[in-house]
Amino acid sequence: MSSKPRSNVTPFLWFDGNAEEAAKHYTTVFPDARIVDVSRAGDRVISVVFELAGARYFLFNGGPHYKLTPAFSMMVQVETQAEMDRIWDALLAGGGKPSRCGWLEDRFGLSWQIAPTNLQKLLGDPDPQKAKRAREAMMGMVKLDIAALERAHAGK
Repeated sequence: MSSKPRSNVTPFLWFDGNAEEAAKHYTTVFPDARIVDVSRAGDRVISVVFELAGARYFLFNGGPHYKLTPAFSMMVQVETQAEMDRIWDALLAGGGKPSRCGWLEDRFGLSWQIAPTNLQKLLGDPDPQKAKRAREAMMGMVKLDIAALERAHAGK
């Protein structure tokens, strides 16, 4: 496997001293994630590059000057409720905060959206009533329930 990035565009995420801990955590949550590089100055970790689903992310220990916000989030699309539950629980572990509509903030302050692969199809249905029912169901959820979204869409 080549160590070259697949793209010359890499998300750069600012952390307050826990970039390596975050990268290690993400590699336990996602089986297709791996740490590619850790840059150090003595014992201090300066940055970590990790790969997730073939994309690279640069995590920088920049200090307390800037905070991650929900304006940038990682969207993970899942096929099954079991996969959603596993990822949701793993990202909340250790102090994460659930939000609504499938969003959460992990213990490092990074926002995530955990959504079923068919969510856009449900919300964008050409039948406005089906789409509205799915959207209203989603708006009432914290963690998304795939079966409940599909039932709402179908009018059941």
